[in-house]
Amino acid sequence: MAKELGKANKYPDMLKQLAQFEFALRKFMEENLGAMEYAVFANKCWPAFEKAFGFVPCFVNSRLAASGIPVACEVDIYGAVSEYMAQLASLAPVTILDINNTVPPDMIVKEEYLEGFTPSDLFMGFHCGNTPKSCLREGCGIKYQLIMNRLMENGKDPVITRGTLEGYLMPGKTTLFRLQSTAGCELRSYVAEGSVLNMSPNSFGAIGIIAVRGMSRFYRHVLIGGNFPHHTALAFDHSGAILFDAVKLLTGSAPAVPLPKSAMYPGENPFNLKGF
Repeated sequence: MAKELGKANKYPDMLKQLAQFEFALRKFMEENLGAMEYAVFANKCWPAFEKAFGFVPCFVNSRLAASGIPVACEVDIYGAVSEYMAQLASLAPVTILDINNTVPPDMIVKEEYLEGFTPSDLFMGFHCGNTPKSCLREGCGIKYQLIMNRLMENGKDPVITRGTLEGYLMPGKTTLFRLQSTAGCELRSYVAEGSVLNMSPNSFGAIGIIAVRGMSRFYRHVLIGGNFPHHTALAFDHSGAILFDAVKLLTGSAPAVPLPKSAMYPGENPFNLKGF
C-alpha cells in the first residue's frame, strides 16, 4: 500500500488497519469461493462501518477492483454484477459511481473542453474514493470522506473517516452500464458510451465530468423513468457493443440506450421535443 501511494500516503499510521481488512476480505473470498472461479463484493461501507472499524474501506475497495475483484459500495449487489460484466467487456479495471448533478455553465471555462458535447450531455460521476489508482489522474491520494466527517466527527480532524482514495477520473473513453432486477424479478439494463472530459470537477472524492450524447433525455426517460438506482458501473473504454450482446443473451431483451432526437423514448411527450 505504501509503495502504491508513494508521496500521496498522508496517513501512514492507518495502513496496517487497511491492510488487515484487505487481507480478511481476500481470505474470506478464497475460503468461500467453492466451485466458482470469480468473486465480487457488495459491501457495507457506512454509516455503521466507521464506528466499528475506525476507518472507511474505500482505498481497500479500489485495490481489490484494480486486481480484478470489483467492489460495489452500499451493499449494491446488482452494482457489483454490473461492474464485473463491465470489467469482462473492457478487460480492464472498472469502478462504480453515483450519477450526480449536472455541470454548472460557469465550470465550462473553454468550449474546446466539451469535445463536441453540449452542456446538457454532461454530468458529475462521483463516489467517495473507491476507484483504482490507475484510473485516476496524477495527484490522487488517500484522504478522508468529507460528508461522513461532518456527520460523524463534527467536521473536526478526521480519524474514523479516513481511508478514501480521491482524485479526478482519467480522461478518455468510457461506458456506463447497469444490470438491475425489478420487484417482479425481471432483469433489465442500460448501456451508454461517452467520455470522461479533461475538465476539473472542483469537488472531492473519486470524481469526473462525464459526457454522454443525449444524456439529459436518457437520464429522464430511462434512468429515472425506469427506476434505476443512482449507481452506475463505469468501464474506461467503449465496450457498449459487447455489453449489448451479453445482455441480450442473458435476459432475452436488449438494454436501453441513449436515443437521438429523431427517435422517441416510450411515453415521451413529442410536444416537448424542440425541433423534433
